[in-house]
Amino acid sequence: MGWSGESNQMLKPDVLKSGTAVRIRLMAGRAIRITSRIAFLLCGLISLFTAAPYVAERGEDLPVQSEWIVFAAALAVVGVFNVTLAALPRSWIAKACKKDRNDEQLFSSPFKLLGGFAAISYLLALVAYFAPHRWNLDPQLMLALCPMYLVKMTFDPPPVAIFFLLAPMNAGVYGALGATLGYALLAFRRRH
Repeated sequence: MGWSGESNQMLKPDVLKSGTAVRIRLMAGRAIRITSRIAFLLCGLISLFTAAPYVAERGEDLPVQSEWIVFAAALAVVGVFNVTLAALPRSWIAKACKKDRNDEQLFSSPFKLLGGFAAISYLLALVAYFAPHRWNLDPQLMLALCPMYLVKMTFDPPPVAIFFLLAPMNAGVYGALGATLGYALLAFRRRH
């Protein structure tokens, strides 16, 4: 009887350790899901908000002849998709991606692409805004790479606005595009 009591005592710490590890892993997964949903929502809303000047101008009075409807439609589709992702139940997203609802890639892979696209876009926006005029950047290309370049073409914003408003908005737009591509890869990739 003494022996079995000792073995029960010896097993309890291991059980507690494995239970704690499972809880910690679940908490980390929950944190990634919540953080990614917030990021999807913010990037989607930024993308929709960025499409507004193109729609409001309807191509008129733009400083350069552009296919404004293409920009507005692309921004709107990506924005609506990301806002929808932020609100959809996890099981629906898993079903569309042909994954298990507890698969950690369901939110982490698109979130990583969102972060990568956002960081590159932020840096690209800084380069575009601070580029000297003698570089003669193609406005059509710059509108595609930096949707908020429209602001620089209409008036010259101060550097503070570029660092804290325009470049983050470009990062949000391309972050939304990264999340969209991340889910497209998950949905169309074959299961291993």
